[in-house]
Amino acid sequence: MGAATAVLIRPRAALVLGRVSNLPTVLSNALAGIALTGIGLAGAAWPPAVLIGAAAALALLYVGGMYLNDAFDAEVDARERPARPIPRGDAARGAVFAAGFALVGAGVALAAVPGPAALLCGALLAGAILLYDAVHKHTAAAPAIMGLCRLLAYLTAAAMAGGDALGTALLLGGGGLFCHVVGLTYAAKQEAYDRLDNAWPLAVLAVPLAGALWAAMAAAGAAPLALVLWAALAATTAWAVRRLFRRAPGDVPRAVAALIAAIALYDAVLIAAAGQPLPALIAALCFPLTLALQRIVPGT
Repeated sequence: MGAATAVLIRPRAALVLGRVSNLPTVLSNALAGIALTGIGLAGAAWPPAVLIGAAAALALLYVGGMYLNDAFDAEVDARERPARPIPRGDAARGAVFAAGFALVGAGVALAAVPGPAALLCGALLAGAILLYDAVHKHTAAAPAIMGLCRLLAYLTAAAMAGGDALGTALLLGGGGLFCHVVGLTYAAKQEAYDRLDNAWPLAVLAVPLAGALWAAMAAAGAAPLALVLWAALAATTAWAVRRLFRRAPGDVPRAVAALIAAIALYDAVLIAAAGQPLPALIAALCFPLTLALQRIVPGT
């Protein structure tokens, strides 16, 4: 698996393994999960500890899951993606497994602090992450499992904030996020080959666009900020889909990276539609921040 077998995990490899450039979208997920419970409406302040705790728990689960993704995929990556840290020798597989499980465990422990409901949601999220990492190379259902992970991120943040993790707005918003992630994960599965064999599954990307537009239009005063953010989401999705259809060299990874960053825009639309402009702007800023960080650390 590489020449540098004495190395546990090199510093840059730690960042690459965790896909840390995508962490702003985890923050936007936490913001949306809390906002869709109604917390913070009518000018009420968000307790900082609530947002910090939820974002930290989701970040630990995300990074831990990405570590385990590479650890489980080490043999496949040695053939298809030899530049990944483990086959390259920049990280020992055993150390990556240990770090991944430790981070996921820490994320669940942090999620458990507010109470049983948050613990349940965090545990379900951890289970979905482990399921994806273990079987995603062997099942066509992998995109759906990944979509479930992001849906459960909403629910975990909501439960940690003391909100109803089964609220209608939360489940509808999470359903749209599920569809967005299913579409981008389908495309990402073709990334190693830099091609897209079938384009029709990308139709699922229309679901979050339609749902987000409905939320923006249904908001009081048609929520101008929500509509502007929706336009940015639609433009980004269209740009990415065009490149997936074009299939020129490098188009698939660029499109996937853009769709990952667009998660923050989707979150921002829902937050703005919920009448919370400041958190919506913070979530929206996570979009360019993710794109900028992806230039330093690959997001896929």
